[in-house]
Amino acid sequence: MYSMTNDAEKNPRFLKDGFGYENLKALPSADLKALASEVRSLMVKVVDENGGHLGSSLGVVELSIALLRKFNPLEDRIIFDVGHQSYPYKILTDRSDRFGTLRTSGGVSGFPRREESPFDHFDTGHSSTSISAALGYAKARDILKQKHHVVAVIGDASLINGLAFEALNHIKETQTRLIIVLNDNKHSITRRVGGFATMLAKLSASTSYNKIKSAIKDCCHALPKGAALEKRLEGIRDQIKTLVKPHNIFDELDINYWGPFDGHKIEETEMIFSLAKRYDRPVLLHFNTVKGKGLPEAERDPIRYHQIAPLAERCATGPKTTPTWSDAASLFTEQMAEKDERIVCLTAAMMTGAKLGDFKTRFPGRFFDVGIAESHMLTLAGGMAAGGLRPWVFIYSTFLQRAIDQLTHDVALQNLPVVVMVDRAGFVGSDGPTHHGLLDVSWTRAIPNLEIYAPADETSLRHIMSHAAGRMGPTVIRYPRGELPMSDALRGRESLGAVIVKEGEEWALLGHGVMVHEMLEARELAAASGLPVPAVVDLRRLKPLDLDTIDDILRRYPTVVVAEESYLNGGVGEFIAAHAAARVTETGSATRLKLLGVRDMFVPHATIAQQREICEITAKDIVNCGASCLEMKVNTA
Repeated sequence: MYSMTNDAEKNPRFLKDGFGYENLKALPSADLKALASEVRSLMVKVVDENGGHLGSSLGVVELSIALLRKFNPLEDRIIFDVGHQSYPYKILTDRSDRFGTLRTSGGVSGFPRREESPFDHFDTGHSSTSISAALGYAKARDILKQKHHVVAVIGDASLINGLAFEALNHIKETQTRLIIVLNDNKHSITRRVGGFATMLAKLSASTSYNKIKSAIKDCCHALPKGAALEKRLEGIRDQIKTLVKPHNIFDELDINYWGPFDGHKIEETEMIFSLAKRYDRPVLLHFNTVKGKGLPEAERDPIRYHQIAPLAERCATGPKTTPTWSDAASLFTEQMAEKDERIVCLTAAMMTGAKLGDFKTRFPGRFFDVGIAESHMLTLAGGMAAGGLRPWVFIYSTFLQRAIDQLTHDVALQNLPVVVMVDRAGFVGSDGPTHHGLLDVSWTRAIPNLEIYAPADETSLRHIMSHAAGRMGPTVIRYPRGELPMSDALRGRESLGAVIVKEGEEWALLGHGVMVHEMLEARELAAASGLPVPAVVDLRRLKPLDLDTIDDILRRYPTVVVAEESYLNGGVGEFIAAHAAARVTETGSATRLKLLGVRDMFVPHATIAQQREICEITAKDIVNCGASCLEMKVNTA
């Protein structure tokens, strides 16, 4: 669907026979444009098949080529922010031959991973970490008396995050050499937002380069075309000092700002890198790039082409008829907002993923995209709630981790009526360990004043959201990625507490959210295998747990299996086990209890089905666990 049909794809000249960065350095400049075309063709071909982050990587092909021609990626430390833009770097280091395995089980990760390659120097997946990590590498170099260069590659949208600002603020105190490459494509997933974006836009609109101080001019003499560059810089110095410097936060932080430059001009970019390598102070190089460069449809619609689903997934779904969890959550919020003008929506650069476009259109004055600033968003929501509004915060589980302090102190401690809609809870598939939503159950359950829910279908989602809208304290509602599941067994069940979905014999299954459907499938497998048919219980409310229903199950069923798509450590199962143990002391009646969930591990990238197999929480695993507890032989093949 997205193929770039050209000679670069059909007859590659460069990306074959283990092409690596050593080959890149030897290429004449005349061949670099053709190489860039091949890199783009390979990325489009593989991402079309496997899925992945396409737009950002298409935009940094020339920038990556220049980086690898002027720096040694084994000796120098090149740190990518997020990793959305790291595909060309992966291809041009040691992974062109196996790039076709991108985001598949056991294959190349969609993000930088140190265990994958010696060229990847820091694991990333969340934004705005690169400058801090690079600064750490730079100080390690200084203390150990080493000489290599350290480069942080960060996007304009990532730069607004508080962590990036903290690192920028600290650079002056470190007294170290550091090169920051600002890849300015004017987007995060959607258009970047905020005052910092306006400042960068003003810098990018300038037709002249910023002043480069005398230490840099001294380097010009040793470079090809250096004298011409020095003359040009000298001629515009006073003009830029007056025009730009008062509005340039980088110079104010004692970080020399150079730019803006065209990130698609390889030779010019190489020259700037050569200058930066000779500079002995922190410097930020501002490059303008085009997100989706080289693929016309991606250039026209960079939001749609930010991330592409795998071909099999696109073909399997066909025309969309079933709403996703995100669709339903957004729609219900809109419907409530029609009746309650206090309801406002907040998101951190995830308007598209959280399906909040319609809410923004209908209620533009009540929609807030804060950019990549999750911590700020939670405290902003707290202030809104204290001021009389009813904020609904839409955030992926993996990104909520970045705002745990704010959820704890600025929302829960004050018992404010903020609803946190935790999208992408559980496994997320090929994005891998940096993006799974497996931790939120463990740490949110420890926070006082929170009520926590995990709906299993549309009916329970709507009922829980209605309850949260009227609650005077904070509520967390977690739901997975993907389509809303359909199950007749769950229809019409609007209880906020645990629901006994199916009664059974001898053993019972307890779970929440998506695992309720795995347990219903396990019930059918058990019946087909000759096992006693288990009861199925949808826990639904994770805090406070419905202990009356749980006690009833523990009393009536001698064997109980608790299954959850979250970590066992700190999970619901662990609490139920402790409760069951205390109950034995009180009643003298013991229940054989088995806990299934994610062990103490980071789950690798794969399909969601494969990840459930890795963690042994499939329907088949549940049945085998029950058979073992019941000491019966079963065949679930």
